[in-house]
Amino acid sequence: MSDSTQFSLFDSSDDEPPKVTASKRKVPRKKRRSSSSDDAISISELTRQIKSTVESGFPGVWVAGEITDIARPRSGHLYFTLKDERSQIRGVMWRSVAERLPFELDDGQSVLCMGDVEVYAARGSYQLVVRKCQPQGMGSLQLAFAQLQAKLQAEGLFEPDRKRVLPRVPRRVAIVTSPTGAAIQDFLQAAAQRHAGIEIVLIPASVQGPGSVESLIDGMRAAHRMRPQPDVLIVSRGGGSLEDLWSFNDEQLVRAIAASRIPTVSAVGHEIDVTLADLVADVRALTPTDAASRVLPDRESMVAALDALGQMMATNLFRRIHSERQRLENWESRPIFQNPFEMVHDRSRELDDWDERGRSAIWRRLEQAEAKLATVAAAQSALSPLAVLARGYSVTQTDVGKVVRSTGDVQPGQTLRTRLTDGDVISVVSRHESKPDTPESA
Repeated sequence: MSDSTQFSLFDSSDDEPPKVTASKRKVPRKKRRSSSSDDAISISELTRQIKSTVESGFPGVWVAGEITDIARPRSGHLYFTLKDERSQIRGVMWRSVAERLPFELDDGQSVLCMGDVEVYAARGSYQLVVRKCQPQGMGSLQLAFAQLQAKLQAEGLFEPDRKRVLPRVPRRVAIVTSPTGAAIQDFLQAAAQRHAGIEIVLIPASVQGPGSVESLIDGMRAAHRMRPQPDVLIVSRGGGSLEDLWSFNDEQLVRAIAASRIPTVSAVGHEIDVTLADLVADVRALTPTDAASRVLPDRESMVAALDALGQMMATNLFRRIHSERQRLENWESRPIFQNPFEMVHDRSRELDDWDERGRSAIWRRLEQAEAKLATVAAAQSALSPLAVLARGYSVTQTDVGKVVRSTGDVQPGQTLRTRLTDGDVISVVSRHESKPDTPESA
C-alpha cells in the first residue's frame, strides 16, 4: 500500500478530525402540527421522511467511540458497533474503504470515524457509513506497525536462531535500492575505501510511493536469478519519515526478505529508524555506510591480518624445524643408529635358538604320540574278534550273514560260512545234533 493512498484516508486538511467533546450538534427542527387519523401515513413514508431528515442533518460527521462486535463477512465489508459509556451506534465500512485502511480494526480499539449517518429503511435503524478511520492516541501507521510486528513475531520471523552469518570475504554483493538516491552513493563511497576487489551489482528499484514494494521484491528476485548468485543481498534506502520508509514495513516485502536464500542485510534510513525489514534481515545495518563496513572486509585490516598470519606461520615453521632437528639428533645418538647391524645379528641368533628349540619340541611330541598310539593299538587288538580267531576259534554265519549261536539257528541243506584266521570255509548242513541238556533237545 502506498503512502499517498494511506494518508488520503484521513489526512486531508479539510477533514481533520475534531477534538472529542461533549457538545451536541444542533439539528434544525420543523414546526410540529396537530394531526388526526385521517392524516395517517405509511411506515415506508415515515421511514423515508426520517431518512431524509437524518441523512441531510448529519453529513460527514466525526464520531469517537470503541469498536465492538466486529464482523468480517466474505464480501470484504466490515460491520461493527461504535459505543461509549451511554450509547452505541452500528457502523459499516465498505470493502473499498476497508482495503485502504493501513491497520486492522479489532474489538476494544478506540477510534475516530468519519462518515455519513444513514437510515436503513428495511429495518428502520440507522448506522454510520464510515469513510475514514484512525486510532485514538496512536497514529494509524504506528498501530499498523505494532500489529504486524506482533503477528510476525508470533510466527518466529524475528528469532535470532534464524539469522545467518555473512561470509567474511564475499565475491559478489547485490544491493537493491534507488539508483539515484543518496543510499547507493554513500554505500559505494564507503565500499571504495574498504575493498576494491569485490564485485558490487546495483539492482535499481523504487523505494518509496506506489509500486515500491513490488519493485523491491522484483529486485530481490532478480538477485536470486543471477549466476553466479551473490553472496550477500542488501536492501537499502536513505533516511526519511515513517511515511517515507513505510514500504520497508510492508508484509509482502518482510516475508520476501525472510524467504531469501541469500544472506540479507537491511540498511534503511538512519540509526534511529527501525523497520520490520531491519528486524527480519540476517543483519541490520544502521545506515548504507554501515552496511558497507559490515559486508565488505577492510583492505588495510586484511593486509595487516595477512602480514601477521605470515609472520606467525614463519615463526611456527622455524620453531618446528628446530624441534625436528633436535629430535633427529637425539635419534642419531642412540646405539641402534651407531651400530645398526648389531641388533640384526642379535635377532638372527635368537631366531636360530628358537628354531632349534622348536624342532626339539616337535620331535619329542612325535615320540610321545607314537608311544601312546602303540599302547592304544595293543589295547584295541586285545579286544578285537580277530585276535580271538588267531587263538583257534572260528565264527559261523548263515548265507544271510547271521551268526550261528546254536543248532537251532540252522536247518539241513542250509549253506554256512565259517570264518577262520586265514580265510573262510563254505559248508552245507547235512544234519545237526544237539546236546541232551539244551533246550532244543527237550
